[in-house]
Amino acid sequence: MNIIVLAKQVPDTRNVGKDAMREDGTVNRGALPAIFNPEDLNALEQALRIKDQYPDTTISVLTMGPFRAADVIREALYRGADRGYLLTDRAFAGADTLATSYALAMAIRHIGMPDLILSGRQAIDGDTAQVGPQVAHKLGLPTVTYAEELEEINSKEVIVRRRLEHGVERVKASLPLLITVNGSSAPCRPRNAKALQKYKYAMVPNELGEASEMQRSLFKARPYLQITELTAADVKAELEQCGLLGSPTKVKTIENVVFQAKEARHYEANDEGISSLIVELIANHTIG
Repeated sequence: MNIIVLAKQVPDTRNVGKDAMREDGTVNRGALPAIFNPEDLNALEQALRIKDQYPDTTISVLTMGPFRAADVIREALYRGADRGYLLTDRAFAGADTLATSYALAMAIRHIGMPDLILSGRQAIDGDTAQVGPQVAHKLGLPTVTYAEELEEINSKEVIVRRRLEHGVERVKASLPLLITVNGSSAPCRPRNAKALQKYKYAMVPNELGEASEMQRSLFKARPYLQITELTAADVKAELEQCGLLGSPTKVKTIENVVFQAKEARHYEANDEGISSLIVELIANHTIG
């Protein structure tokens, strides 16, 4: 079975400072540490569980971004993935979800259609949950979202447990298929020591300029260390559908919300205190 996991390197929005946002409303990625998008790690774990069940499974990780996004691919290799693809080109800069999904779909067609595509439900730098379903639409694939566990899978179909707002749903779907994985699913396993040693010097070709002579020799002698680098031309993407040119989403206004307490109230922990609190919240239109 061939599986592609869509992964993204994202700014760690859990550590947002005053310089986190630019004036145009975009995230200042240089001011925040870069991490593996958390729910994409959940998706990777589901792929690795399939590989545990079917050892001949091949897991490829596809990410789009600058050269430093290769860190995400290396992290996936350390945890059990087999190969990686970095989709990188200045033409992709400034892409919204529509342009991003187009580029990823073109890359998947270039790589070859897999049996299964897995991605996180959403990225923490956007919270749109749009890219996965949009990729599926562009590839003509069915989609299952909010997956918590892939309970059963074979070469033809999969049974997925979905985590919904008011409960759980089990669905059966035919392969090929794209599944977005929820953050409530099993966390990704830690790095494997053997895989870490094997892929320690995995790189994309553009990183060779800063590599040592020993690293260059290993890169040339060991093909599994070569992370494939793809450009817009490689995947035959139409430039008018890439990056800013292919992004209809525009930031209209930016509003910085700062919560400041003007005063403090104390309510007794009894029925009367709770009733007083509810009355005031309703009067202030905080609730109701």
